[in-house]
Amino acid sequence: MPLPAMPLTVDAREHGLVGDGTADDRPALQTLVDALGEARAADGRPRIIRVPAGRYVIRDRPVLWRSGVSLIGAGRGATCFALCNPGNPTGPVPLAWFTAAQHGAGRDNHLADIAFAHFEVDGSGARTEEYDPLAKGLGLQYVLRGRFTDLYVHDTAATGFGCDFLQDTVVEGVLAERCGAQDPGGKRGGAGIGIGIGGWGGVERLTVSACTATGNGTNGIFVELQQEHWPPPRGIRIVACHAEDNRFGISDWGADGLLVTSSTMIGNHEAGFDVSSQGTAGVGGRGGIVTGCVVDGNVRDGVGLGNTPGPYALRGNRISGNGRYGYWQHDLAGGDREPASDIVLESNDIRGNALDGVRFDAGLREVSLLGNRISGNGRRAAPAATGGGAGVRFAPLSMTDENADWAPDAHRGKRLTVGGRTAVVTSNTATELALAPVRPGARTAWADGTPAPGSAYRLPEAPAPRAGLTADAPVVRPHLHGNRVRDDRRPRTQTHALWITRDAIWTGGRVTDNDFGGNASAATRFDTAPTGGRWRDNDG
Repeated sequence: MPLPAMPLTVDAREHGLVGDGTADDRPALQTLVDALGEARAADGRPRIIRVPAGRYVIRDRPVLWRSGVSLIGAGRGATCFALCNPGNPTGPVPLAWFTAAQHGAGRDNHLADIAFAHFEVDGSGARTEEYDPLAKGLGLQYVLRGRFTDLYVHDTAATGFGCDFLQDTVVEGVLAERCGAQDPGGKRGGAGIGIGIGGWGGVERLTVSACTATGNGTNGIFVELQQEHWPPPRGIRIVACHAEDNRFGISDWGADGLLVTSSTMIGNHEAGFDVSSQGTAGVGGRGGIVTGCVVDGNVRDGVGLGNTPGPYALRGNRISGNGRYGYWQHDLAGGDREPASDIVLESNDIRGNALDGVRFDAGLREVSLLGNRISGNGRRAAPAATGGGAGVRFAPLSMTDENADWAPDAHRGKRLTVGGRTAVVTSNTATELALAPVRPGARTAWADGTPAPGSAYRLPEAPAPRAGLTADAPVVRPHLHGNRVRDDRRPRTQTHALWITRDAIWTGGRVTDNDFGGNASAATRFDTAPTGGRWRDNDG
């Protein structure tokens, strides 16, 4: 049959794919993709491969993708592509790839008019001898007019959905679970959904919507600038997504004006939402807006911003129940360490976090806190505790001491020590501690096995002060207006509304019409006195 006469839609089974979970379907799929790619190049008409229900094995080598060829399955759990590399233990095996380094992908050599939809990628059978960031589920670069819909990607060695430079593209309904299985932490990649940005220039029109990322080695969902000299691109949106039990939930590692809305970031190990320079280019995000999100119950911080020149705005979010700070301004070594300008926290509900509701550990200029409710923080208020013997027992994700009488959540964020083992407390009742998994995707808090019943344990003393807002760095011309920074709980655990530490410098600005009353110790604590500015009409 002449190539231009190839039908617009083909059935994979009619072109050699077996789908029995045993036969290697990669050669037949590669032949079909090449044939359809040639047909599309000849007549300009995109083609579709429809893949019936079955388990299709992709063995030892990935499929090199072609422009204008789409892959459509029969649904998650029905059509599954199983990746494995028994004959190539040093090589990554994504289902489909097309990259700059391996294939010369670029703006003038891109994939256009492609769709991947309604199937599963099982990466559990593909492991490399050493961690390889290319060991993804999908690994495409320079895509124009792409659509990735209703995909389930899980248990890959590196990032699950790892596609870069997506122009005029939608990523929707992707579920990424337990990806980055070989990432020991801190390596490149290892995310559920990781999207490299910057290849198309100053604007990349990309929407990520209704995606879920759980138990992934680094980020649940993140965008990452790929070259330091590239301009951080605008045009990227993350909407109505869920990130849980990842190292970081949703991260901005180099975009300009990233918009994150209506998303949930819960139970992540380092931070629910993260801005920093940890990415490949060493460039932090800037100009972003986070609004209408729930950032709750993360093991350490709710929101962490670092290495950004600003601006950044968080409006109308609930930032609650996190194991350390609700909002943490900080800088990492190696990135931009200049004071961030024009950070805005407006109308957020920042409550019930273990230590400070808001903490500034890096310099800020023109920071604005407007109309926030910063209440009931400092929950990590319980004194040191020890125990053991009768009534003490351990489970994979909990410890119970029937003789205890702890205040609810008063040990949140503490490190429980049992012999030489440690685990982090995420919440507690009067007699039981809930513990964080030892790493994302794990089902136990114990790296070396669950302790024996009756084993002796200890919990450290609570730190103090624990303020609604703490400044421990230079803050120049801040604007605090209309905030309610108090503690209405019984007993109160938020010791102060505002604490300026001995290492802080608070200069100028306006602090007006705030409610600083009703905290456990006092309205304010100034280890360093603020200088200049206007302070007036603050209750408490």
